[in-house]
Order: sequence, then structure tokens, then C-alpha cells
Amino acid sequence: MRAPVGEFDQATPAPDCLDLLVPPVAAAVRDWRGAPPAEQILFVDSDPALADTANFVEHYGRDLVDASANCVVVAGKRGGETTLAACLVLSRTRVDVNGVVRRQLGARKASFAPMDTAVELSGMEYGGITPIGLPGDWPLLVDAAVTTTEWVLVGSGSRRGKLIAPGALFGGLPGAVVVEGLGA
Repeated sequence: MRAPVGEFDQATPAPDCLDLLVPPVAAAVRDWRGAPPAEQILFVDSDPALADTANFVEHYGRDLVDASANCVVVAGKRGGETTLAACLVLSRTRVDVNGVVRRQLGARKASFAPMDTAVELSGMEYGGITPIGLPGDWPLLVDAAVTTTEWVLVGSGSRRGKLIAPGALFGGLPGAVVVEGLGA
């Protein structure tokens, strides 16, 4: 199967390659009940050395500049309590952590979560964190621009491989809140 975006040798429906996905992502795909169907979540193999967006786009296709999204883990703090959340924005933008995220989480202070915390609690590799398969109690803030992009490329949970899915899918993930202006 050919990928709808990018220049990949092959795209495989994620349910057909669960063994290539990290456990929380594989479980989310296996237990998928959302729309569109899980078969529209595609896995594409990629070189982990090229996982960073600029290198990735240069190697796998310039059209990915407009189709790639990054998922980052943030920590909001208020009154001694810390709330972890994930944010999904198009790669050509940056997460507005100190403005939009802080207000959405009702936090006094917000920052990117420490790498070891994000990796340990998500069960995913740094640089490959994806919104599919995140812990169910984490809010998922999704920039509205992601949901209106026809096809979106995100991490697969590891630095090797990516997932491609319809943009509208991300607004329907567990815990998702679609937010205007999350990516600035």
C-alpha cells in the first residue's frame, strides 16, 4: 500500500503490524473503537537517525512539512500538584506552553515534562511519543489545525517508524480537547 503523504517504500495498516509498535500503542490500536477505523492508521518504517522533523522531511518528502505533527508532554503545576498532559501541534508550529497550555490546565506554571518522566510514564521513546496510546488520565490538547489536516504523520511510540492517520482522528482520541491556537 502507498502512503497518502511522504515518500515511503510501504504503508501498512497498524492493526496488521502490532508487533512493530510499542506496547501502549499496540494496545490502543488493537482495542480501537473510534472513527475512522483502525485500518486507516498506517505504519511506515523510517530510519531512527532521521526522526527529527527537518531531517525526516528532507529524506521522506517535502510534502511532510505541512502534514507532520509533534506530540510533546507537558507538566502543569498549581498548589503543589502536577498535571501531565500531551500536546499535539503541527511541526511547523511550537506549543504555546506558557500561555494556552497553562490556561487549559488551570496551572500557575507549565513547562515541558522532564524527558525521563515522559518516557517512563508514556511507555514510549523520546522523540517518538505519539498521542495514540497515551495514559488514559492525561489530557490531550490537540491544535485545531491538526484536526483539519487531511493526513497527519506522527510518532509511532518509538524513533523507528511513524504513523499516518486522518487529522480528524486526533480530536476523537481519549482525553482529547481541540484547542484553537495551541500551536503558535
